Amino acid sequence: MLRVLRSGDGGLHEVDERDPAWALPSDTAWIDLIDPTREEEVAAEKALGVQLPTREEMAEIEVSSRLYQEDGAHFMTAFVLVGADGEDPALAPVTFVLADGRLATIRYVDPRAFVAYAAQAARDGDFCTGGVSAFLGLLDALVDRLADILETASEDVDKTSGEIFSRDRRGAFKPILRRLGRSQAITAKARSSLVSLARLVSFAALADEIASLKDNRERLRSLQRDIQSLTDHSAYLTENLTFLLDSATALINTDQNEIMKVFSVWAVVLMPPTLIASVFGMNFAHIPGSQSPLGFGVALLAMIGTMVVALWWFRRKGWL
Repeated sequence: MLRVLRSGDGGLHEVDERDPAWALPSDTAWIDLIDPTREEEVAAEKALGVQLPTREEMAEIEVSSRLYQEDGAHFMTAFVLVGADGEDPALAPVTFVLADGRLATIRYVDPRAFVAYAAQAARDGDFCTGGVSAFLGLLDALVDRLADILETASEDVDKTSGEIFSRDRRGAFKPILRRLGRSQAITAKARSSLVSLARLVSFAALADEIASLKDNRERLRSLQRDIQSLTDHSAYLTENLTFLLDSATALINTDQNEIMKVFSVWAVVLMPPTLIASVFGMNFAHIPGSQSPLGFGVALLAMIGTMVVALWWFRRKGWL
C-alpha cells in the first residue's frame, strides 16, 4: 500500500486519488509504503527521484547498508520491536528516507507507534509541519513505545521476583521460568531496537534538513538522551533477569535436594526395622523367640525403638 500524506491546516491529510502520471503535491510531508508492490515502489521512486532499498537490502546487518547517503537523500534503517503484547515479539526493519525535506518510510509491519503518530498528526495541525517534523515525530513515537514496553517488562519482572522468593509458591517454577524467558526475549529485542535507533539518530544529525535548524538539533539530542536512558534501563533489566533465573534454578535444586533428603532419611530410619522384620520372618523351623508368646511384641518394640533412635540422631545432627 502507498499512502501520500500532505501537511496543511488541521493536520496531515492523505491524498486519495492518484492517476498514472501523478506527481507529489508541493506540501507532501510523508510517503508511507506499507508492504508495497513493485509498481508502488517504482511510483514512489519516480516521485522522489531516488532508488529505494529492497526488502532484502533493508534486512542487511551491516551498518553501511542501513545508514547511507545517496543522490542527496539520507537512507536510514532501524529495527523496530513489534508484537510485544503477543506471544511472538519480533524485530522488523523500517527504512526512513529524507529527500528534499520529504519523508518516505518503507515497512512490512504495522508498529503501534506509527498508528499512534499518524492518528495524532491527523488531529493536530501543529504536530506535523513537514517531512522532517514527521521523521522526528515518528522517532519520538518509537522511543515512547519502547519505553512503555520496558516499563511493562519491569512490572512483570518485579511480580515474578516476588513469586520466586515467596514462601507460598509451592514449587510452581514452570510458569515462572516461562515468564522469565519471555521477559528476557522482549528486553533483549528492545535493547537491539534501541541500539539501532541510536545509530540512526546519530546519522540523522548529519542531514542538512536537521542540522540547519536549532529546534531539530535539540529534538535529536533529546532523543539521544532518552535512548541512552532506556538502553541503560534495559541493561539493568537484563542483569536482574539473569539474577532471577539463577535464583530460580538454585531454588529448584534446593527443593529437589530437600525431597531427596527426606527420602534418604526415611530410607535409613526404616532400615533397622526392615532388618528385624526380615530376620523374624525367615521360614526356618527354629528361630529364637519365635515360639514365645512375647516374641511379636518384643520384635515390634525393637523396630519402633530403632526408628526412634535413628530419628533422634538425625535431629541431633540437624539433618531434620
